[in-house]
Amino acid sequence: MFDKDFLRGKRILITGGGTGLGAAMGRRFLTFGAELVICGRREAVLQETAQRLAKETGGKVTTLVCDVRDAAAVDAMMVRAFETAPFDVLVNNAAATFIAQTEHLSARAADAILAPTLHGALYCTMAAGKRWIEAKHTGVVLSILSTSTITGRAFTVPSAIAKSGVLAMTKSLAVEWGPKGVRLVAIAPGPFPTPGASANLRPEGRKAILPEDLNPLGRVGQHEELADLASFLISDRAAYINGEMVTIDGGAHLRTSGAEDLLGWSEAQWEAHRARLKSQK
Repeated sequence: MFDKDFLRGKRILITGGGTGLGAAMGRRFLTFGAELVICGRREAVLQETAQRLAKETGGKVTTLVCDVRDAAAVDAMMVRAFETAPFDVLVNNAAATFIAQTEHLSARAADAILAPTLHGALYCTMAAGKRWIEAKHTGVVLSILSTSTITGRAFTVPSAIAKSGVLAMTKSLAVEWGPKGVRLVAIAPGPFPTPGASANLRPEGRKAILPEDLNPLGRVGQHEELADLASFLISDRAAYINGEMVTIDGGAHLRTSGAEDLLGWSEAQWEAHRARLKSQK
């Protein structure tokens, strides 16, 4: 269903675009003819990814250093992003999470997840939407959520709250901004392993569960599968999809939220896990 010019003429900004699923989506968008802008906190990572993606695809990649937790920094990034030309698509991909017993979470730890995942997505969406609407420029916001928006998820409660909040934003602004030419959509991925997420959600001591034990399709997702779905949702061919979240998880959430094994952890295991988290700070 895709051709090489599927996204030709689209300028796309991806938050957290230097690694993981953000980089995978970026690569796919470039192969379909889009121009890419990736942002993140680490300039060296962004530059390495930009050079690699440009070499692999022959596409144009620009980098912007920004901490999306800072509303002023986001606004400054948007000024820079719009200097050359308006971008057409915002992908809210930046997020953070780790497993923890919620009664042991400090406010600071909860904020470390809520700030990039909820506040960052809100800041970026508001800053982009304001500029699109003022310029009467059509735009699309795609937010990468999770199936915790459907099932909830024990032991990653701040993340589940944040993702659910972004889903509420997606549905609400789809109505408010739809008449102004701005469309909002979301994806709820299941297991699409990345080094960062795997380290935070599958720490030492957590029982290794094979994908076929939980997933009706007996496997995890491939990054290209999510990138193809994202490419469709931001394209003009999906112009009548607004305010919706599409789940891509092989049906896993119909069986489990993915956290039930942690109910069997002993207090000693949790103590060891908290000690590991502290040692990583």
